[in-house]
Amino acid sequence: QVQLVESGGGLVQAGGSLRLSCVASGRTSSSYATGWFRQTPGKEREFVGGITWSGARTYYADSVKGRFTISRDNAKNTVYLQMDSLKPEDTAVYYCAANGRNNVYSVTRNYDYWGQGTQVTVSS
Repeated sequence: QVQLVESGGGLVQAGGSLRLSCVASGRTSSSYATGWFRQTPGKEREFVGGITWSGARTYYADSVKGRFTISRDNAKNTVYLQMDSLKPEDTAVYYCAANGRNNVYSVTRNYDYWGQGTQVTVSS
């Protein structure tokens, strides 16, 4: 089992930046890929991006490419989502998720573990 806890959300003005963290605990000795998703009320959870265990491969949704950066520090069991040039449409609850297959998937059903989410609000 892996437990995930996100932090770093908050209120920011358009054009600003936030860095989210996803800290893993439990069975962290296994190699796992981590994805970031976001969700707004009434909509399905949307893939934002992801990173493999080694950090060698990262993937991003077109809507955030060039603005968001995912990185990880396995010594700290932490994955980061750096969000720059934020837009009001980035407002959502952001979730991190992990899977033991070490592949980044854009669909939620391929992830085994989820955090509780952290709210990001971007004001115009």
